[in-house]
Amino acid sequence: MPKPHTSASTADRRLALVLLAPAAILLSLLVVYPIGRLFYQSLLDLRLTDRVHRFVGLQNFADVLRDPAVRHSACVTLVLVAVTVPGSLIVGLALALAGNLKSRWRWPVRLSILMPWALPPTFVGMIFAWFFQTEHGVVNDLIIRLGGKPIAFLLSGRMALAAVSLASIWKASSFVALLLIAGLQSVDDSLVEVAVVEGATRWQRFRYIILPALLPSIWVSLIFRTLAALQTFDIAYAMTLGGPGRATETLAVLIDKTTIEFMDVGYGSAMAVVLLGASFLLIAPYLRRIHQQAA
Repeated sequence: MPKPHTSASTADRRLALVLLAPAAILLSLLVVYPIGRLFYQSLLDLRLTDRVHRFVGLQNFADVLRDPAVRHSACVTLVLVAVTVPGSLIVGLALALAGNLKSRWRWPVRLSILMPWALPPTFVGMIFAWFFQTEHGVVNDLIIRLGGKPIAFLLSGRMALAAVSLASIWKASSFVALLLIAGLQSVDDSLVEVAVVEGATRWQRFRYIILPALLPSIWVSLIFRTLAALQTFDIAYAMTLGGPGRATETLAVLIDKTTIEFMDVGYGSAMAVVLLGASFLLIAPYLRRIHQQAA
């Protein structure tokens, strides 16, 4: 008896390896190799303008830690994370609750939620840049009609950062709403009906029945939103090119300028590795929380 069992187990393992091999190869080509290449380039002084290609070890990382431009871009990125992650969660939760109402407006609301998610981030940036354009923008047009003076939103550092944050929240809240609508499907309707019969208020039903069921979806959405906010590039670049000055220059925008415009591939790769490490550090608490809930 043990021999057939052993041979069957061996056959199952071989079959599993064969079935997993295509996915492992694809993962290596699309994830492992690019990240490995990025780490390798971060150890080089690789400047395409001067055709420099020499090994410098951790020197690029030491320069990154001392670079005031990196510190400024890191601060801008963290501000966007602090503003857009909770902002998109709050707006996304409101949209998800509206899209889950049992009324004839439920499906139109769900269809409207899909539109921001489906639009490319660069296109969203262009739309909001037009909204906040000083002379012909929609916002300033309303201000003028109300008797005010036009405001140079994208020419002021704080206002430009606020405009980028608003565009990011509008774009990301639809994705959060879609995740939370999926989570709302796990809410037991019978519990809600019993709570209504017992006289529970809307807030009590949300606090004690709906919110606990939504927590797994909320943590997942926070992970995705935090990673996306840390890598903010498309919207900020399309709206302001990182300006005015460097007011909206995120780490991703700085990495793009360093690598593409200045052609300093080694230094840009080092900044990208630092951003990758920061991403892991910031999502670690979320992953720990999910693991604690699963346990």
